[in-house]
Amino acid sequence: MSADTTNEGVILIVDDTPTNLEMLFDFLALAGFKVLVAEDGESAIERAEYAPPDLILLDALMPTMDGFETCRRLKANKLTKDIPVIFMTALSETGDKVRGLNLGAVDYITKPLQHEEVLARVQLHLRLGNLTKTLQEQNQRLEQEIQQRHRWEEKIQEQAALLDITTDAILVQDLDNQILFWNKGAERVYGWTAEEAIGKNVLRLLYREALCDIENPSELVAECGSWQGELRQVTKQGQEVIVATRWTLVCDEQGLPKSILTVNTDITEKKQLEAQFLRAQRMESLGTLASGIAHDLNNALTPIMMTVQLLETKLDDEQSQEWLSILETNVKRGADLVRQVLLFSRGLEGQRTNLKVEKLIAEIEQIAKQTFTRAIEIHTELPTQNLWTICGEATQLHQVLMNLCVNARDAMPEGGNLEISATNLWVDESYARINLDAKVGPYVVITVSDSGIGISREIIDKIFEPFFTTKELGKGTGLGLSTAIGIIKSHGGFVNVYSEVGKGTEFKVYLPVTQTRETDCIPADHHELLAGHGELILVVDDEDSIREVSQTLLETNGYRVLVASDGIEALAVYTQNKEEIKAVLIDMMMPSMDGPTTIRVLQKINPQVKIIGVSGLVSNHKLIELVGSSVKTFLPKPYTSHELLKNLQAVLNSEQ
Repeated sequence: MSADTTNEGVILIVDDTPTNLEMLFDFLALAGFKVLVAEDGESAIERAEYAPPDLILLDALMPTMDGFETCRRLKANKLTKDIPVIFMTALSETGDKVRGLNLGAVDYITKPLQHEEVLARVQLHLRLGNLTKTLQEQNQRLEQEIQQRHRWEEKIQEQAALLDITTDAILVQDLDNQILFWNKGAERVYGWTAEEAIGKNVLRLLYREALCDIENPSELVAECGSWQGELRQVTKQGQEVIVATRWTLVCDEQGLPKSILTVNTDITEKKQLEAQFLRAQRMESLGTLASGIAHDLNNALTPIMMTVQLLETKLDDEQSQEWLSILETNVKRGADLVRQVLLFSRGLEGQRTNLKVEKLIAEIEQIAKQTFTRAIEIHTELPTQNLWTICGEATQLHQVLMNLCVNARDAMPEGGNLEISATNLWVDESYARINLDAKVGPYVVITVSDSGIGISREIIDKIFEPFFTTKELGKGTGLGLSTAIGIIKSHGGFVNVYSEVGKGTEFKVYLPVTQTRETDCIPADHHELLAGHGELILVVDDEDSIREVSQTLLETNGYRVLVASDGIEALAVYTQNKEEIKAVLIDMMMPSMDGPTTIRVLQKINPQVKIIGVSGLVSNHKLIELVGSSVKTFLPKPYTSHELLKNLQAVLNSEQ
């Protein structure tokens, strides 16, 4: 209700006296109000519920339902409780007036009514009512704003909590590279708390060097609004991490750049696994190539070796014997080179025994101290508790550690520190997950570290490849580390290398604590062999030259020989002559039907068959796994005439 001369508002007059109703109706209508009338309390309540007025003038004394009861019911009804009520009464008792006010009336007017007083009180209470409504509306809007603000604050808190829960490092930097925001993920990735990081220059904090091609992030992001890529950064502890980073330009309300939002995901573990996987793929490819070459070379060297020894019995003159000796020596050198390649590609196994790592390290230390320059200080560090016992081929592991020590020596031409240490380590699932060749279980870790020139990041993934070397021409073959990795893998282990240019290199050799089965190996000696007595031998090989030379050698030494060029032909020949054939000399790698398959079929034909396995690739342990105990002995190519005859004699004399 405004204070203007033109009043607006709806007034309900309740009075049982028609004269009073008529007088007030005319007066208030003339004053500009819309007037409603009711002659009793019941009809007043009904009208008020149906169309709530802005104010009610209520007579206190009425029959049936007086004004006090009417007021009480109006105030008890949620539809009418907020309507201002002014009592009209001829009662002068203070108690009646107090009773009316206690029931919720806002005022009272004493009869006889004075028009000016009525108008003044009506206008006053309408203004108060309007003010109350305005205040209520404002309070309601304020409550809504407060609730909205609470919702915003809760949402902001939820978002902040999500930012802290995420494992990603999230930070905000201004255009001068000063850090403005640093979440919990950044604390976990880098090690600095928010208090330590905020206000620092991000380039000086997270990078050892400049960003290389990305020297000014703000300019780069300003060009397109965002950028993503991979970066190498450092932690508080000085460790290098690789992150997948996404930069987004943040603008103010005017659209002007004000900061850069950066989200970094730590992919160090992923990149390590990728590098290991790619290296494993590359090594597998090279290993396959090396195996193929080694197989062909062994097949070529075998008939040469046996032919030389056949010629030694035919040519008696001194010069021929000298030439044949030179030829035999060089064939053996070629066979040793092939063996070294096989150590890289497949890890040939020798005789395994239980080994004490302390003794192995002591032997290496002694050799190094006797042969290395005194400018290199050599230290060993072993744990106070006993190291676990490993099972392996001592000569091969000796070769691995000696190779690592020699490489360390060559990396320190001006001298330095060489340290050999060992410790027990239980590899858990988390560690095995980031090392492709690792398995959960106990390992002995041998560490060879130096303070030399180090290995650059560009070539560190290539150092285990065969024929790769950084040494000068003539000072390295590039087979040392590739052979070492082959030996370690054949022992079920793996290698990790850590290096920093100018600070040195550290090789960690992980050898599992496992027991391996010993295999029967017929030792070679050089006593005079007894010739055969006409025993029938089946020679199975897909190489014509090997079949021919083997047949000649065996027939020269008193055996009868049948030959077959593959497994299918061998089964046919054996089936026709199984009662006479005393032993089968069989190659493991053949077309049509390979050696292991042929052996299994031969066993079904004759469970007592005596077999000598021959291969230029498959080790003794692998052969036993493939074909079982029916293979009496194993001949690695190339083999000598003496080795063939000795093993054949042992097999023929063995009991099934």
